[in-house]
Amino acid sequence: MQALVILPTYNEVGNLAPMVEAILEQGDMFDVLVIDDGSPDGTGLLAEHLKGLYHGRVEVIHRQGKLGLATAYLTGFRYGLVKGYDYLFEMDADFSHNPLYLPRFIQAIQQQNADVVLGSRYVEGGGVVRWSWHRRLISRGGSLYAGLMLNLPVRDVTGGFKCFRRRVLESVDLETVESSGYGFQIEMTYRAVDAGFRVVEVPIVFEERREGVSKMSPGIFAEAFWMVAKMRLAQSLRRDRQPAGNRLRP
Repeated sequence: MQALVILPTYNEVGNLAPMVEAILEQGDMFDVLVIDDGSPDGTGLLAEHLKGLYHGRVEVIHRQGKLGLATAYLTGFRYGLVKGYDYLFEMDADFSHNPLYLPRFIQAIQQQNADVVLGSRYVEGGGVVRWSWHRRLISRGGSLYAGLMLNLPVRDVTGGFKCFRRRVLESVDLETVESSGYGFQIEMTYRAVDAGFRVVEVPIVFEERREGVSKMSPGIFAEAFWMVAKMRLAQSLRRDRQPAGNRLRP
């Protein structure tokens, strides 16, 4: 069984080398795919150096310009499926997601028969470090809003540290994913649940980035807000078209 850890990067030259090393130290099953969006700080060049240093375990895709988180992960998913990986991870490159959790995700898949594992800040044992009170409020409020609107049995709907079995990504039509930014995290979880896959949350402690500048912005939250409303509307319209005896409870 092989796992691919997808690392989208933009100006992560201070984080990338130690992050890649830490991921590979978790076991031989883990490979890394760096998807760099033309970082002006030299992250792409460093990624190529790491590819040579860890031959066969690190690959790099270079993209022209800042094309966004969602398209980076979708590119990584397609690559991983073609290459035959069994498990595909979403993970930040800035150490806000600790590589030590990677084997726990695999363990949850194997022991709990999970199809998707979410690194959760909002289950027992999870948490955040070095966040302001207003960022905590926005994050918790966003997860609560999305979970209630979409009837999701998940506490941390907006988290970006995830592992998918390949069968999930083969079943979800990646070409029709609409979200960009962090709305993508909500949409992928919603699609997995809606398709009947088993989603399990594993507690993680989310740490604020070690190097560089956060890429969070008000536009990211606004996009996620409207995407959730759009998915809820589509969910309601689909339910209304079902025969009364076949409708799922909200």
